[in-house]
Amino acid sequence: MVGAILRTSIGHLVGEGSSFPITFTANMVATWLLCFFAAGVLAKIIHNPQIREAITVGFLGSFSTFSALSMETVLLIENGQIVTAVSYVLASVIGGIAVGLFGFHCGRKLVSP
Repeated sequence: MVGAILRTSIGHLVGEGSSFPITFTANMVATWLLCFFAAGVLAKIIHNPQIREAITVGFLGSFSTFSALSMETVLLIENGQIVTAVSYVLASVIGGIAVGLFGFHCGRKLVSP
């Protein structure tokens, strides 16, 4: 819930007409962090599995959300912005995988002996 509040608050602070650039950025940041932590970084610094789950699933999971991506894509389509909608989905999926791989690689480098 805290992550969702943070994401929404950032959108209001920026004051964009559409929140999709904010959600895209939040999704990429959260993906990098989640994959970075999944590579073993979080387990090295936080030994309690419930706290690790609260950070990853709770905070990062609510900071980035597929439902926000979907809703914003529907709104773009409804407003006739088909090219922007398709670009947004492609950039989110391809970018998310690329950013995730980079985050995981960075995390592995950090925890590897």
